[in-house]
Amino acid sequence: MMDQISLKGKPIRLAVLDYGLFEVFSGPRNVGICGFAIQTDAGELVLIDTGFPAKYVVDAEAATLEDSLGSFGRVLSIGPENTPDAQLAKLGLTKADVTLMIQSHTHIDHVGHMDGFPHVPILIAQAERNLPRPLYWSGKQAMEWPERDYHLVTDDFTLAPGFEVLLCPGHAPGQLAFMINLPDTGWVLLTSDAISRAAEIDEGFAGSWDVPLAIHHGERLMQSAQQRDALVIFGHSPQQWPTLRKAPEWFT
Repeated sequence: MMDQISLKGKPIRLAVLDYGLFEVFSGPRNVGICGFAIQTDAGELVLIDTGFPAKYVVDAEAATLEDSLGSFGRVLSIGPENTPDAQLAKLGLTKADVTLMIQSHTHIDHVGHMDGFPHVPILIAQAERNLPRPLYWSGKQAMEWPERDYHLVTDDFTLAPGFEVLLCPGHAPGQLAFMINLPDTGWVLLTSDAISRAAEIDEGFAGSWDVPLAIHHGERLMQSAQQRDALVIFGHSPQQWPTLRKAPEWFT
């Protein structure tokens, strides 16, 4: 950790946020776009990732053309209900309740509303923040870094008792994953795109920014999950997403 940050409380519940559905042409496969809200017993609210930019809600076809995303896939459904504000509202919360934003990495489907929480500090890997701009999509750097207090991750660290932030470069230079301990559920591993889906392990993480690093961290994440008997929530699993409990429901 480059600079110290910690939560006052420990996690008590976690919600999966539904930011829409996307078709990846290779496969092909339909993948959910997810974020997470985590509450602590000290009243803190951590928001992990914010989905696609708002312009995809307004006109997904035009936004896809503008970002040259059509070579990779297409939006199947992203509506007003798939924004951070709407997803938080399902939980009876507002953006004013968010006390910390975490960016797992800076691809287009994770940073769309990063600039929408001006009162909130951002936790992000130093390797991502060191980039001139967020990765966004395929070299198209369409976003500037918002003016925020940034807390930069340089190694695994414990954000709070039962909230571990894991630096797992491979999919992206500063990919993060998270291990959360909940009162009833126990340990939950949020792989984010360090492991987008279980099949990616057998596929050797083809197409990653750094394949050997992706393989290494994928293996260590799954070993940790096995050791702790953790529920694993993958970043973009076509099989898991349709059955996954989502807001307004909580994992407790």
